[in-house]
Amino acid sequence: MTNVQLSAQKRRISRAGCALLALAFFFLPVRGIHARGGQEGKKQELTIFTWSEMFPQEILDGFEKETGIAINLVYFDYDETMLTRLETSGGGDYDLVIADDYIIETAIAQGLVQKLDKSRIPNYRNINPIYQKQFYDPTDEYTIPYGAGVQTIVYDPVQVKIPISGYADLWDSSLRNSLGIIANYRVINGMALKTLGQSYNTENINTIREAGARLLSLAPNIRLIRDDNLQDELLAGEITAAVMYTSQVTQVKLENPSLKVVFPQEGIGFGIMAGFIPSKAPHPDAAYRFLNYILDAERGARCFEFLGYYSTYSASDPFIASEYRNFLTLPPGFNTDMEMIQNIGAQADEAHNLIWTAFKAAAGQE
Repeated sequence: MTNVQLSAQKRRISRAGCALLALAFFFLPVRGIHARGGQEGKKQELTIFTWSEMFPQEILDGFEKETGIAINLVYFDYDETMLTRLETSGGGDYDLVIADDYIIETAIAQGLVQKLDKSRIPNYRNINPIYQKQFYDPTDEYTIPYGAGVQTIVYDPVQVKIPISGYADLWDSSLRNSLGIIANYRVINGMALKTLGQSYNTENINTIREAGARLLSLAPNIRLIRDDNLQDELLAGEITAAVMYTSQVTQVKLENPSLKVVFPQEGIGFGIMAGFIPSKAPHPDAAYRFLNYILDAERGARCFEFLGYYSTYSASDPFIASEYRNFLTLPPGFNTDMEMIQNIGAQADEAHNLIWTAFKAAAGQE
């Protein structure tokens, strides 16, 4: 499984109960939020294809009340499932899809996504430009970002005796047998690359191997390598510092606000969820109305609080509640390098896999 595939997996893992990982269904049609009438007696509809728990109920209810459009939510488990369904329908059946960055790149390349008419989205201006012009939509013609996963370090300042400002600090000997990390090989191998001043996405095998040797020296500090509920181990004191997924960081900060969140000074890896209108969407007008509705500054804030992912609308940032703001928004004046972790070639990916296997063995986490 590649890193970008894991970006979808980590969101599901961090959701309570890991319910989506247990699904054996091809797709899950869930509920319709029925409109209270429509124009000339004809009910208007909007079919959204995404994961579960993507929107607060108040947002869905508010849209229905304001527009008279019934929302039909259809859920998928993996991004690949979504793409297969979209291919089968030839870009039809669904009015709006929200998925991960890497799979959207493929959908666009296959002609399954229509270009946006931005004149129909007055709130488009509310998007944070940091999350635009990325590899999957470099000209911003097709997508609206909806939440970002930003790679951060979290630690307990009471238990950790050194100030942590970046990845390199995690190698400090004072952290021996006390560090927890997620089980995403591209993210963790990428930490070592970043301490060497390299890109997450380098294809240079010698550089990847050099980072691998660097990573092996981190093994004595590792106590846990785990995707599932790593946040609980930090809260329980089993580990004192961790590299975690965004939604896990949200959970620990809500439970213990004294924990410190660090944006690594070497640079940050991130991924984006985004919405798009399929090429043959049955009700594109309804999709445009919904996109503009959630792009409202205050409504967007409610959405990101619910998601537990970074706000991708700069206009929403001031409206995010204070208890969420320092871990759902980027700090004022933020200028640390940000790089999206992308698919790489087979040879480079194999080098990463070999490094990851050796690292887990050295850390006693096979």
